[in-house]
Amino acid sequence: MSLAVRVIPCLDVDAGRVVKGVNFRNMRDAGDPVELARRYDAEGADELTFLDITASSGDRATMYDVVRRTAEQVFIPLTVGGGVRAVDDVDRLLRAGADKVGVNTAAIARPELVGEISARFGSQVLVLSVDARRAEPGSGMRFEVTTHGGRRGAGIDAVEWAERAAGLGAGEILLNSMDADGTEDGYDLEMIEAVRAAVDVPVIASGGAGKTADFPPAVASGADAVLAASVFHFGRLTIGQVKDALRESGAPVR
Repeated sequence: MSLAVRVIPCLDVDAGRVVKGVNFRNMRDAGDPVELARRYDAEGADELTFLDITASSGDRATMYDVVRRTAEQVFIPLTVGGGVRAVDDVDRLLRAGADKVGVNTAAIARPELVGEISARFGSQVLVLSVDARRAEPGSGMRFEVTTHGGRRGAGIDAVEWAERAAGLGAGEILLNSMDADGTEDGYDLEMIEAVRAAVDVPVIASGGAGKTADFPPAVASGADAVLAASVFHFGRLTIGQVKDALRESGAPVR
């Protein structure tokens, strides 16, 4: 019996509000995170992901408050990422009500962090967030890991990095296509297939969902969960419509 495919709305939070842009630029307000979270819970979302997109500039207290208020209102698993640099950050987020914690830039800078978090809290708590883009021809990579919201190439092959991090103890890979992010042209299926072939842990597909027909191919390419933001926030799709499309394609859903 294969596990049910999870449908996960992603809330990019900036100074306590949900925002959404295209390729991480031209952000517009999409609402209050706690209200949106409550709506998605009622609609049947399997999990929620919060990304604190300005965490690096230091407004942590706001995010802990958002997590705390959300955890009091909704009862589906909550993953929180953005600005997690140390084991203590994970501890604080879990105490605030997060179920899982996403790590990105800090793990690239110091891969040992993956093992430290996994050893202390268990691999099921740790989601490695990989923001990747198509690599330049001749670079020796197919997909390159990026940092700083997709603005800087890290010079690391995304598939190799996902495989290494899974070996170090990451429990899931959140695979976000920077090229597709916010474009609504569909997921990067090649990237999903490449990472799926390299890791045994669940892969969450992110970046590019625009219509119900975009979701089943991501699952067929190996995604265990599908994540989207704009289409849900601005009311173009409901969680139920996505689950219906997945069900019709033969994918198991809750």
